[in-house]
Amino acid sequence: MKKFLLLILLIFLVCPVQASDSTKTILAKLNYALANKQKYVLLKEERILNFKKLKSENLSKEQEYNYNKALYAEYQKFNSDSAILYVKKNLKIAEKLQNKELKDWAQLQLANLYSSSGKYRESEAILKIIHKKDLAKSLLPNYYVVYREFFEHYNANSISKQYIAQIAKYRDSLLAVLPSSSLDYKINLIQKNISQKKLETAKKQLFVLLKDTKEEDSQYAMITYLFGSIYESTHELELRKKYYALSATADIKNAIKDNASLQELALVFYEIGDVDMAYKLTQSAIEDALYCNVQFRTLLMSEVYSIINTAYLEREAKRKTELQLYLLCISLLSVFLIVAVIYVYKQMKKVSKIRGELYETSQKLVELNKDITETNNQLQERNAQLSESNHIKEEYIAHFFHLCSTYINKIENYRIILNKKATAKQFDEIHKMLKSTTLIDNELEELYKHFDSIFLNLYPTFVKDFNALLIPEEQVVLKQGELLNTELRIFALIRLGINDSVKIAAFLRYSLSTIYNYRTRARNKAAVSRNDFEEMVVKIGLISVKNQ
Repeated sequence: MKKFLLLILLIFLVCPVQASDSTKTILAKLNYALANKQKYVLLKEERILNFKKLKSENLSKEQEYNYNKALYAEYQKFNSDSAILYVKKNLKIAEKLQNKELKDWAQLQLANLYSSSGKYRESEAILKIIHKKDLAKSLLPNYYVVYREFFEHYNANSISKQYIAQIAKYRDSLLAVLPSSSLDYKINLIQKNISQKKLETAKKQLFVLLKDTKEEDSQYAMITYLFGSIYESTHELELRKKYYALSATADIKNAIKDNASLQELALVFYEIGDVDMAYKLTQSAIEDALYCNVQFRTLLMSEVYSIINTAYLEREAKRKTELQLYLLCISLLSVFLIVAVIYVYKQMKKVSKIRGELYETSQKLVELNKDITETNNQLQERNAQLSESNHIKEEYIAHFFHLCSTYINKIENYRIILNKKATAKQFDEIHKMLKSTTLIDNELEELYKHFDSIFLNLYPTFVKDFNALLIPEEQVVLKQGELLNTELRIFALIRLGINDSVKIAAFLRYSLSTIYNYRTRARNKAAVSRNDFEEMVVKIGLISVKNQ
């Protein structure tokens, strides 16, 4: 009897938790959470706002430090920029109080936030000035966590055995200082077992933790994520999908923007051929990473997004082809039906009625001829307008030739000046002139002004039409005296047919990643479909001509 009871207990331990919840039910909850993601964000923001209202004007420096620390905890996995703001405030307070322990805590959290935001140099610079031997004992766990996560974030950019070894080293150091009864100790020990391929041991430890953890607990998402990692290693697809879905749902409900579950779940759906769901999850994951400004997550997602987006576009193209085929079949059937109806109609009607219909048809043809004549007149008018437009463009092309000639003259004058100074052996003056960027900066500014002026003469409604493609609260507002700003110039170049980000970056003197970020942010602000946004920018001006 005792052996039987032990067997039943063992079955309950190794069976997946919440067996009553099928994978289908779990995915339904995930879809509901995704549909209401903004609601959870608003609840989080409302909670933070209410907490901010509680702040008193008479707080001591220590109380203000703890108040900022609480806000940092709220923002840490939600909005890293805001979290950085409150950590920096605490750093100033700690310096005023001359309290080393408080200062060390703030520096550790700032280093952690910098590394997650992709500012590895700044993070490393802070960590180098923190000496482990000078830290308070209570801060040692924080110290090892920050170093471990620093190498985890860095490893996301360039995977290396050296960084993986550093992650393991600092995890071991963390385990050495954490109380063995604490939840953090147990989770880190499980992560260590997973990294060492001790999957069965890790799985048993996770079942014990999950048994005492509720869905609303902060560690629930991490525990279920680790389950997903184990089942990924053992190639158990359904269980992997189930636990990543549980983890992703918990993160969404808790408004956690720094999460990995959505990305992993997107890959699961991609593997099983559900491209729609994979695309939906990828989009959500990228939005979260950008919202939280978690740089290493964005880098991880960019590769996944490229794969899934390609598959999604191919599937959409296939659907379009199928739809065209169906439409063709329906059109043929419609033609056959119309022919049959006409045949029956002709058999039923008398010759006199047919003549009457022919007369009515002739009258309609007369009216149609009138419409065609009117349309031809309108086309002639449009052709005249297009001819005038081409004439204007020719004038501006001539203007650019003049501008190029002017630059050649300026270069020639500059050469003459340098030649004179070289002849006079004024090498210091030559070096000073060559080192100065004032000439280039002035010429670039003048070039951009010419570009703005000429482009807006060609497309005077461009700014207005561009803003019409954006949601109202994200529309571009130009500064006084400004014709175009950087964002508008990028899309002005796209309107002119220069779609290559490399060429745009070269013209505007920006990095390729900056141009990519501008284009991505603009698509995220679009009031129209993200996929159609740049295509509609290219049509600005054409639409205006058609509507004239």
